[in-house]
Amino acid sequence: MYLGIDLGTSGVKAMLIDDDQRVIGSANGALTVQRPHSGWSEQNPADWIAATRAAVTGLKGEFSRELAAVRGIGLSGHMHGATLIDDRDQVLRPCILWNDTRSHQEAAELDADPRFRALTGNIVFPGFTAPKLLWVKNNEPEVFSRVSSVLLPKDYLRLWLTGEYLSDMSDSAGTSWLDTGKRAWSSELLAATHLTESQMPGLVEGTDRAGKLRKEVAADWGMGDVVVAGGAGDNAASACGMGTVREGAAFVSLGTSGVLFAANAAYLPKPESAVHAFCHALPATWHQMGVILSATDALNWYSGITGKPAGELTTELGDDLKAPSGVTFLPYLSGERTPHNDAAIRGAFVGLGHDSSRAVLTQAVLEGVAFAIRDSLEALKAAGTTLSRVTAIGGGSRSRYWLSAIATVLGIPVDIPADGDFGAAFGAARLGLIAATGADPLSVLTAPETEAVVEPATAHAAAYEAAYQKYRALYPAIKSL
Repeated sequence: MYLGIDLGTSGVKAMLIDDDQRVIGSANGALTVQRPHSGWSEQNPADWIAATRAAVTGLKGEFSRELAAVRGIGLSGHMHGATLIDDRDQVLRPCILWNDTRSHQEAAELDADPRFRALTGNIVFPGFTAPKLLWVKNNEPEVFSRVSSVLLPKDYLRLWLTGEYLSDMSDSAGTSWLDTGKRAWSSELLAATHLTESQMPGLVEGTDRAGKLRKEVAADWGMGDVVVAGGAGDNAASACGMGTVREGAAFVSLGTSGVLFAANAAYLPKPESAVHAFCHALPATWHQMGVILSATDALNWYSGITGKPAGELTTELGDDLKAPSGVTFLPYLSGERTPHNDAAIRGAFVGLGHDSSRAVLTQAVLEGVAFAIRDSLEALKAAGTTLSRVTAIGGGSRSRYWLSAIATVLGIPVDIPADGDFGAAFGAARLGLIAATGADPLSVLTAPETEAVVEPATAHAAAYEAAYQKYRALYPAIKSL
């Protein structure tokens, strides 16, 4: 048996799989996000431990015998978070999360230093870890002076689980401190944020052994001798769950954020495109991804405004794609990454009229997210990657209407995997299996069968292309307001 633990923004998911990679069961522990100021997004790391305990306890109630047989654990988590630890392993302040934009000035300062793009292969985005540390130094100097270690969120869970200060390459590539081509910390970049390599965790590959479960935790969960894998950042873990590890494989993720992810056999940086070029969870592999900050988050925001559940809103539209209504939604509710790298931009509805019904606005929200993902596709093309099809994952992929809009806007088929949970928790469990058994990663990380294919709606292709061009033209107009 193998356990995957995925630390998500809204909760922790624990998943058990067996030696044949069949899902035995899963359970969740809830989390909330604190937003004390505009543009801020924080969580208390103690809540991650509580949610992890809750998730595993949920499994234990039904699968205690299976938990006792666990040999390996894999970890996944939301990336870029700044978890600051003192020399007694105490957390110094709430973790600053991936979608926090307070450090936009510090990010611009670091990005102006050409070494960052040259070594990391990426723009220094406000959501990345390095500018957050500079913000803490500038605004909370007493806290900064006590920082003994900087950990990414899932690696704080590792510290609690194993006592080890370690991180994997895929997660660490999102800090702005990793020399992504060499897969090593850059002392130059760390020095630029007044840190040293001694304050960073050791680096391992996602498939490596990265500690063993502490006896106290193992006893609490009814386990024995358990290996903990290096694991992965959430998107690389989802790629492991989907088998998106070979050159040319790609997925589109409709989660809180939206991701267009492509696996690469070589390191292909092009930071000016605002595409992320990161290490993958496997040795000597990399990936590119375009990231938008609000995907299902945009629909959930609109759901809160209307007082209708998101599923009910999308059901109102049916499954057959409609022509664009003329109302355009820009999903920049908390700024945007690809392709704009703009922490200050905010969303908008454009083209509203008396006839703009709730269904019309729902359609505009789905289209706006699809257009934002098209922006990422264009950025990937500029970075040298051409996609012929993508597989859909994430909660938003349950809407066939949304997938039809995405297929039509991207101009490529969207594959729907056969029933099953192939997300980050499953990918993490697979990494736990590899670390514990030494199995060949490519033999484990296979793709699921395709249940259905959503083809572009050719009858609406021209209309959606025109609507996308209108969407693109609106960004500079909204930015100038």
